[in-house]
Amino acid sequence: MAEARRRLRSSTVVLGGMGVVAAALTSCGSDPDRRCVDRDSYDTLYGYKVVADKNCKSSTSGSTSTGKGRKTASGTAKKTDADWYYDADVDRGWADYGTFSRSEAVDRGGFGCSGSGSSGG
Repeated sequence: MAEARRRLRSSTVVLGGMGVVAAALTSCGSDPDRRCVDRDSYDTLYGYKVVADKNCKSSTSGSTSTGKGRKTASGTAKKTDADWYYDADVDRGWADYGTFSRSEAVDRGGFGCSGSGSSGG
């Protein structure tokens, strides 16, 4: 009977350990949540205005503004300075508390990813 309990506990430890490894692997491999925002629309209360994804290039590095214009009230085209904004809190068309750096969003996304964390000095 004691041997059966020992075997059961060992199996539980192995299965639990596999769950931790699976969680670490999936957190590193997944892309962070992103929203296309207008960089010129920042409001201290709300954050950045979320715009259509077509305003941001699908590229995830460097400046992603397409330079496409939108009509203003006077009929002249205004350029949209659109960029991807990662891991933001989104509320009613506004995004805040995120980052424009994809690599920073991935680093703070989960444990076990290489390059995450910082060294004190």
